[in-house]
Amino acid sequence: MSGWIYILKCSDNSYYTGSTKDLELRLAQHNIGKGSHYTQNRLPVTLVFSQEYERIDDAFYIEKQVQGWSRNKKLALIEGNYELLPDLAQCQNESHSRNR
Repeated sequence: MSGWIYILKCSDNSYYTGSTKDLELRLAQHNIGKGSHYTQNRLPVTLVFSQEYERIDDAFYIEKQVQGWSRNKKLALIEGNYELLPDLAQCQNESHSRNR
């Protein structure tokens, strides 16, 4: 069974990443307050990225990866700037840069 990873832009301009078997149904659930607890208080939400996978467990695996990404890395994915993703995977905090 196929699955989807998706990113929603919430009314407070934050992003929510999820996975599902039925993208249209899940988006509707989010927008009526029946999605995640996170999105319930940030309605309405807008779908800004989605990608289909052959298996739902593959989508779930990718969802967990993307959830750990920085906002800038998620924006690169949303905007289709895939060439930026490797650089954005590098640690960006100041203490890490000093210790190289």
